[in-house]
Amino acid sequence: MARIFAISNQKGGVGKTTTAINLASALALEEKTVLLVDLDPQGNASSGLGHPKSDVSMGIADVLLGFRDLPAVLLSTDVDGLHLAPATRELVGLEVELIEAENREFRLRSILRDHAADYDYVILDCPPSLGMLTVNALAAADGVIIPMQAEYFAMEGLSELLRAVNQIRRGGLNRELERFGIVLTMVDRRTRLGRDVCDQARAVFGQEVFDTEVPRNVRLGEAPSFGKPIHAYDPLSRGAIAYTSLAQEVLRRVSGESVEDKDTASTRQPLRVLAGGAK
Repeated sequence: MARIFAISNQKGGVGKTTTAINLASALALEEKTVLLVDLDPQGNASSGLGHPKSDVSMGIADVLLGFRDLPAVLLSTDVDGLHLAPATRELVGLEVELIEAENREFRLRSILRDHAADYDYVILDCPPSLGMLTVNALAAADGVIIPMQAEYFAMEGLSELLRAVNQIRRGGLNRELERFGIVLTMVDRRTRLGRDVCDQARAVFGQEVFDTEVPRNVRLGEAPSFGKPIHAYDPLSRGAIAYTSLAQEVLRRVSGESVEDKDTASTRQPLRVLAGGAK
C-alpha cells in the first residue's frame, strides 16, 4: 500500500515543486516505485520532468473528471521507477468544474486508493493556494511535507497551511492526516538570517523539522530547464546529495527507525546512479 505525501505550502517560491520532483526522484533511486502527481496548474513539476503541459494531451485533470483512468495518463521519466501524472492546460479550470461535482473533495483519494498497490510512494505537488485541488490532495494524503524557505517571511505560509491541516482533520475530510515534517529549503548558513530562521524553526517545531537542509544550489535551479530531476542532471551536486539525504530520512521516519540508527543510514549512497550527469 502506497504512502501518500502532499508537498504543500501556501507561500510561493519556497522550493515546493523542486522538493516534489527531487524527493520523488531520490525515493525512486532508493528502489521505491514512485508516482508524482502534478496538481499545480502551472505545471512546473511536469515540465521539470521533461513533459511541459503544452505538450501533454492527457493528464490528472482528465482523471479527476472521470474521462480517463489513471494508468492511461501516466508518463515515464529519466529515473527508473518514477512515473508522472502530468498537468495539462485543462487543470487551470478544474477547480471551477469541481465545485458542482459529487464528492468533490474526495475525487483524488478515490483514484489513488484504486491504484495504491502499484506504488510504494505517491508524491502530490500542490498549488500554492488552499483551493479545491489542494483540498483534494490533503484529503487523499497520509501526511504533509512542508517546504519552508530559510527567509524572513517563511512562517507566514507555514501558519496558513497548519491551520488548513487542522481544519481538514477536524472537519472530517481526513482525520488521519499528519504533519509529517518540515524541510528547510534554500538554506545559506553563511548568512546570519539563514542560520536564525533555521534555528527558530527547530526551536518552535522540534523534531518535526527534518535534519536535512536543502542548500541554495545553482544546479537545482538549472535542472528544470533541462527537464530533469537533479539526480539525472548533476547527481554529485550539493542539491542532489541533500535530496538523497532527505529521501533516506523520510524512509527512516516511515519505518520508525530509531534516532540512533540515522547516522549509519545517512551515509548510504543511492542504490542506482543515473548516467549522463550535468550538461
